[in-house]
Amino acid sequence: MSMTFDAYMRDVVQPMRDELTRLGVKELRTPEEVTEALDIAEGTAMVVVNSVCGCAAGNARPAVAAALQHSKVPDRLYTVFAGQDKEATAKAREYFAPYPPSSPSIAILKDGKLVQLIERHRIEDRTAGEIAADLKDAFDQFCG
Repeated sequence: MSMTFDAYMRDVVQPMRDELTRLGVKELRTPEEVTEALDIAEGTAMVVVNSVCGCAAGNARPAVAAALQHSKVPDRLYTVFAGQDKEATAKAREYFAPYPPSSPSIAILKDGKLVQLIERHRIEDRTAGEIAADLKDAFDQFCG
C-alpha cells in the first residue's frame, strides 16, 4: 500500500487546519470562495494565512485562539492554507497589497480594505501572547 505525496500532506496538514476551524474560522479553499468572502464591503474580516511552519504552530494559531477570546472580534473569520490551497492563498494575498506574500500572516480587513497585516517577521520571533495582544489592539481599533 503506497500513499501519494498529496494524500500524505493532507493527513499531516489536517490537524493544523482543525486548530483554526474548531475556533469557528472558515476555510477558503478556492479562489472563488475567497472572492465571495472578501468582496463583502461592510464590516470586518480576519484572514489567517495558515502554514505548516513552526511559527504558525507555536505562535500564530495559538495567538489567534487567544485573541478570539477578546470582547471585540471581527465579523467574519477566514483562513487559507499556504502551500496547500495555493490558488486560494494567491487570491487572498491580492487583498493584502502592497505587502509581499508572507506565511504565516494575519490580515484584518474593514469594509473590504486591508487595515492591518501581521507578517511572518512579526510572528516568528514573538510569543503567542505578544501576537494576540497585537490582534486585540487591532480588534479594538477596527471591530464594532
